[in-house]
Amino acid sequence: MAQPGNDFDAISISLASPNDVQRWSWGEVTKPETINYRTLRPEKDGLFCERIFGPTKDWECYCGKYKKIRFRGVTCDRCGVEVARSKVRRERMGHIDLAAPVAHIWFSKGTPSRLGLLLDLSPRNLDRVLYFAQYLITDVDVELKGQLLEQLHADLEERNLEKESRIESAENTLTEEYQSQIEPLQSLLPEEITESGVDDEKSSDEQLETEGKIESLQKERDQKIEELLAEINDEYAELLSAIEKEVSSLKELHVTKLLTETQYRDNRDSFPGVFQAGMGAESVLYVLQNYIDLDDLRDELQEEMQSTSGQRRKKAIKRLRVVESFRKSTNKPEWMILTTLPVLPPDLRPMVQLDGGRFATSDLNDLYRRVINRNNRLSRLIELQAPEIIIRNEKRMLQESVDALIDNGRRGRAVAGSHNHKLKSLSDLLRGKQGRFRQNLLGKRVDYSGRSVIIAGPELKLHQCGLPRRMALELFKPFVM
Repeated sequence: MAQPGNDFDAISISLASPNDVQRWSWGEVTKPETINYRTLRPEKDGLFCERIFGPTKDWECYCGKYKKIRFRGVTCDRCGVEVARSKVRRERMGHIDLAAPVAHIWFSKGTPSRLGLLLDLSPRNLDRVLYFAQYLITDVDVELKGQLLEQLHADLEERNLEKESRIESAENTLTEEYQSQIEPLQSLLPEEITESGVDDEKSSDEQLETEGKIESLQKERDQKIEELLAEINDEYAELLSAIEKEVSSLKELHVTKLLTETQYRDNRDSFPGVFQAGMGAESVLYVLQNYIDLDDLRDELQEEMQSTSGQRRKKAIKRLRVVESFRKSTNKPEWMILTTLPVLPPDLRPMVQLDGGRFATSDLNDLYRRVINRNNRLSRLIELQAPEIIIRNEKRMLQESVDALIDNGRRGRAVAGSHNHKLKSLSDLLRGKQGRFRQNLLGKRVDYSGRSVIIAGPELKLHQCGLPRRMALELFKPFVM
């Protein structure tokens, strides 16, 4: 049971909805700037903006109109900064409204891929959709598809009847043509037949010659009929094959089916209005919102689990685990796609001035800057109605920049900063290291952590460890304050 203060039984970690992110946020970060190089004060609407995250000086707004504690809680009408303690910059979050949805890399590239299991797509195929290499069918007009299938089947039947009619007509024409030549020759043959049905007398030379001519004409007729049949069959084979291929292609069109660029264009031209397809996280979000019913999917997977065996059963069990987890929690599958990106409080990703006027900054600021730059560029291109291929490429780059921010290097080559070192992402801050102390207290790039060499002491007991006073104060600051 949850209790106030520091006394609690458990912590629950869940997906954040777009509304949650908006509720946590104190404002939207729209500019990639951090601090002004002249004044060394935070830039407005930037990553260190005082209006969003709070004042840098205790009880003082940005412009200096309100100073002292007596103005606590007042929001300056000139600069928009609330008069408060500077430590609020440790807890106030911002947000970035993304110009296009992006997938959360933990759920798309994790093992197993939760998004892939829900959509019944392999991680590789999901990757192709998210990074704009293949189309995902997002909608199918079942009624129109049924009508087209009926038309194609009717067309196929009509062509088959037409073929049979042509074959029959050609056979009759050739038979009549040759029969008119065979009948006069047959009339020359004697009609005297014995009771046994066999001519007792030896045929004359003329009779043999006549029979030979008749046989030759019959063979010629049969050969011509065979050639004509082959010609008609060849003529219709290509046409019937094309119709059957269209029927097969149309039957295969269903939601979550993947199409290459060529397949998409061919199917779009052949079956206009039957289906809608798209690329990127936007398409995945649409399918999750409109076609993933967790209760129906659970029933379907339970049935599949009982009726199949081997690899298919294992896959159904894996998918069922994910579905049941979503059903039991209050999380929704579409929250695995980000439309609003939370921005960490600035004091948790600080910028520190060094001796000589240079600045040391957290890698997170560089990663956030890449996201904001690409997001702003995509917004401008959409407003300008740029060609689809340019917008698609920009959406892919936005997806890659958010991936790097959340877990740099998970998908492939890591984003590097100056001196070619890998930038530390949000996941790297939380990951920690191995070891009794390093796992929990040391080795993380977060508040109330430290960096130290762990050494033994002869005066220490086995269950004790020694700490410098300054480090002890830092590690246990939340308990001391």
